Amino acid sequence: MSKQELQDRVHALNPKVDFWSVRIVENTSESLSVRQGILNPPYQGFERGIYVAVVNAGGTGYAATPDTSRAGIAAAFERAREWATRAAQYKLFDVNQFKMSKAQGHYHSPVKKSYSKASLQDRIHWLQESASALKSDDRIVDWHSSFSYSTSKQNYFNSIGADIEQDFEFFDPNLSATAYAHGQSQTRTLAGHGIARQSGIEVLDEIDFMGSAKRISEEAIALALAENCPSGTYDLLLAPDQMMLQIHESIGHPLELDRILGDERNYAGTSFVTPDMFGKYAYGSKLLNITFDPTRSGEFASYAFDDVGTPASKVFLIQDGILMRPLGGVVSQGRANLPGVANARACNWNRPPIDRMANLNLEAGDSSLEDMIAGVDRGVYMKANISWSIDDSRNKFQFGCEWGQLIEGGKLTRVVRNPNYRGISATFWRNLARVGHENTVGMYGTPTCGKGEPNQAVRVGHASPACLFSNVDVFGGQS
Repeated sequence: MSKQELQDRVHALNPKVDFWSVRIVENTSESLSVRQGILNPPYQGFERGIYVAVVNAGGTGYAATPDTSRAGIAAAFERAREWATRAAQYKLFDVNQFKMSKAQGHYHSPVKKSYSKASLQDRIHWLQESASALKSDDRIVDWHSSFSYSTSKQNYFNSIGADIEQDFEFFDPNLSATAYAHGQSQTRTLAGHGIARQSGIEVLDEIDFMGSAKRISEEAIALALAENCPSGTYDLLLAPDQMMLQIHESIGHPLELDRILGDERNYAGTSFVTPDMFGKYAYGSKLLNITFDPTRSGEFASYAFDDVGTPASKVFLIQDGILMRPLGGVVSQGRANLPGVANARACNWNRPPIDRMANLNLEAGDSSLEDMIAGVDRGVYMKANISWSIDDSRNKFQFGCEWGQLIEGGKLTRVVRNPNYRGISATFWRNLARVGHENTVGMYGTPTCGKGEPNQAVRVGHASPACLFSNVDVFGGQS
């Protein structure tokens, strides 16, 4: 059924409410993997559904259904209207004060060579070839190569004229090798499973997917043979594939405005950030510049409009270290009387949009990787997240990485295994000492950022240069 036919069905119903909006979502997905040289059963999926939201008599309500027949859509609108009537009795804010979108436009992921155009035979061949390269040594005891591909076609329209079409293609290639030597097992992956983008198969060449397989297996063996990471206060150099997690957990989640307002308290926690901090709080050193940027080409959570039709743009959340604005969509902005961003996002057709980070990036500085290393007398260089823990207010954290390497007298020296570090968000970012230039920037993503009741796992992107922090508590994991 075409988009126009579904729109015609909704308009023909002429819902008797003050305002209505509809979001139609059609998703496809495919997963292929080769483990220890064996092709696992392929997975393919398809789903389509419709989400309706209404504002009526001072309340708001929503409903969702996979039934896109006239009767199915009518039933969804009736449920949404009933919920709006009930909600009006207990409302915490005036739903009529929020400006609804009238935007019209379209967006398509910037794909050069679509994964869907490659034959199944070719896809499997690439995985088998990379898996073979992962098994470079008898000490490699487990090895895994996989592709995850999905598309999402979305149409948002409402009763005041908005009409938005967005077509997305997502590609997530992964490699993993586990080595066992001298009683130790260690795993190395492709950027901590973080190579997720809006892209086609051209990304395989960009990241040297085939060439990376041999490097990953060699690094897994090196880790298994390495000494445990020492403990103490060190300078800490984080690669972009670890900066991804650092930004995500200790900046992204604390700045979500619904969390700041208390909406997530019973499930995903609160935030150490309070509304009065914006415009004056020193979140980090003057080198810290964080942007919300769904307009960045090819990043995993890029889009032109959020899921309530708000046009997206690049916005500084933290500028020269000062906290400027939260991650809040139009509803949260109205509730808190704070400026926000276009980040009302839903994971699928059967979930309501809530405040979510999208592409959250750390802007490049002016230091080369070589200069940052040369300026460290006693430090550790860490890559690729492997474990994380952070408190309910998103303040105190502890992260573990796959790869560690000592920096001694301005030079990279011994590889160390089980590297970990910990800190407090409110002070850790103030110890940001140097920020890498554009040549050090890496762009990564994750498909599984969870939040909300009912739970929603959304795609999030992070781009960052390598960054150097001073005086960090570093420690080794269990041997």
